[in-house]
Amino acid sequence: MTATVGFLYPGHSAEDDFPRMESLLNGAGAGVRLPLVHTDIGTDAHRVDALREMGSVDRLTAKLGELTGQGVAAVVWACTSASFVYGWDGAADQVRRLAAEAELPASSTSFAFARAARAVGARRVAVAATYPDDVAALFADFLGTAGIEVVAVRGSGVITAAEVGTWGRDEVLDLARSGDHPAADAVLLPDTALHTAAWLPELEAALGKPVLTANQVTAWEGLRLLDHPARCRAMGSLFADRAA
Repeated sequence: MTATVGFLYPGHSAEDDFPRMESLLNGAGAGVRLPLVHTDIGTDAHRVDALREMGSVDRLTAKLGELTGQGVAAVVWACTSASFVYGWDGAADQVRRLAAEAELPASSTSFAFARAARAVGARRVAVAATYPDDVAALFADFLGTAGIEVVAVRGSGVITAAEVGTWGRDEVLDLARSGDHPAADAVLLPDTALHTAAWLPELEAALGKPVLTANQVTAWEGLRLLDHPARCRAMGSLFADRAA
């Protein structure tokens, strides 16, 4: 039976990762659909005020009908920064209200990272972020609340998702390498505007450890909500047998 998860994606940057992931997963026999709709982001800026507005529940629920009409069984807010900027309790309330409106299980990319880190056995992580330093630090705080030790945080100072969406393989590999730390069990790349789905095995081979990326963990979280244990080595350690 096909598992269908719907994603609310902010604006237009790396949304083509989702059909790519759907293809990879189904090529491994997963039987999934990953439909996506775009939310209105307002101001495209990695600033706390802009991110809090971007993640306002009214903006998210305005697009829910487009997803529920596609027969989805769960909904995920496919955004990291416009979730963790509310703090743990605020992000939980965002998800709770989204689930109530959709009358479906719901989550967000921020919570996906916390659960995915545990799934690959990572107690200590390094954060390699596209964000400015102050926003990256808020993500580290969020992970700390989940009981995950952050041993290094690297910000890149990129203000807009539009710019992040132009990054290719070389920039993504450089980001992961520069953000790694010898004490980290895994490296986290927390921006759904960043294309990563095409290079997940290559990233892990380059670093020699699990690499968790925003769109990857978002897809995994949606399938977790449906208890659908998809296995696909092209999707990295998170989708390997031991983590599934």
